[in-house]
Amino acid sequence: MQQLIRGRVLDFHADPHETEDNHRYLEDGAILIKDGLIVAVDDYAKLAAPGIPEIDHRPHLILPGFIDTHIHFPQVQVIGSWGAQLLDWLNTYTFPEEARFSQQGHAPAMAGAFLDLLTSHGTTTAVAFCSVHPESAEALFDAAQARNMAMVAGKVMMDRNAPEGVLDTPQSGYDDSKALIEKWHGRGRQRYAITPRFAITSTPEQLDIAGQLVREYPDCHIQTHLSENLDEIAYTLSLYPKARDYLDIYETHGLLSDKLLLGHSIHLEEREIRRMAETGSRAVFCPTSNLFLGSGLFDEAGLRAAGVVNGIATDVGGGTSYSMLQTLNEGYKILQLRGQKLHPFAAFHWATRGNAVALGMEDTIGTLAPGSHADLVVLDARATPAMDLRMQRAETLAEELFILQILGDDRSIAQTYVAGQAMKAA
Repeated sequence: MQQLIRGRVLDFHADPHETEDNHRYLEDGAILIKDGLIVAVDDYAKLAAPGIPEIDHRPHLILPGFIDTHIHFPQVQVIGSWGAQLLDWLNTYTFPEEARFSQQGHAPAMAGAFLDLLTSHGTTTAVAFCSVHPESAEALFDAAQARNMAMVAGKVMMDRNAPEGVLDTPQSGYDDSKALIEKWHGRGRQRYAITPRFAITSTPEQLDIAGQLVREYPDCHIQTHLSENLDEIAYTLSLYPKARDYLDIYETHGLLSDKLLLGHSIHLEEREIRRMAETGSRAVFCPTSNLFLGSGLFDEAGLRAAGVVNGIATDVGGGTSYSMLQTLNEGYKILQLRGQKLHPFAAFHWATRGNAVALGMEDTIGTLAPGSHADLVVLDARATPAMDLRMQRAETLAEELFILQILGDDRSIAQTYVAGQAMKAA
């Protein structure tokens, strides 16, 4: 089954920070899709042929679907909860909410709603923390598999400093994670992330077990949190008094690699930055969450200059929007406070190919290269009256992208395609 998606086509083949030759833009372009994969991208006149069904999205922009590299699936019903910093927020909202995922039928209902929210905001792949209960990961993978949607996820491992209803043990965390890996990792478009929540909620014994899983399954991602909040750092180091710094805890237990995604990574020591660069460990910027919880300002330029690869993510539910557009909006403002600039080309590269590079998945997602999955987002820069009025004065593609970045949200998502299938009702 072939189809042709027509519109103004944009994707990136290089990082705009590194070269001016970084993107491809076709004013009247088309994407030829067969069996959920991209066959070709070119001017519409070169790809149009009798008998190939066409969907015309002109004058909208078509880009690779957005990728969210850090989000909490069980927190969908506590997003926007009032008034706390990280540790209080976890205890007041997050842990009680995650305990509900042990209830029969709750995880499947939330998984469908969660994926609907992602695709309605233009996100086609996410890296998700599930709850401690293996059925939460089962439900998310099952729902993503049904949509042929690429998902990287794992059940959290946490055996202390949380209520009984959200704790496992080192052995049960290992057993449950191993069973999920064996069932789901590499099945269709599903990938597993070994997920010790963070050092506060894992004993050294559990982090040892997580390191054992990493050695047994080296092609799995690993996801956790690092240096989000100053009180968190102090508490963490009190639990691990022999550690040189926060990162050293994960290093000691064999977790550092180019598969490791370290959410937040705000308040870092020089040694930590150096070791992240040396091991390829990734930092993940979560701007709306960092502002909402008062955590701090991410140093994108400093980490990049040190050789650390950075992702960007929503971090729902500490994050306040499922929209990668709004995530880029708040990221722009944080970097302004840092004295750094986020050009719109760099922003949209970050949310597509840049995040795919951070995941090591740029061969299948994040670009429109032939052979990639046909995960697409169609963007309408005139989606609201305010945007339409502003667009009347826009003269360049960069201006249009910046309008989408600052003023856009789910209303700007004209359509989302997952493996060539439209996800939004016409």
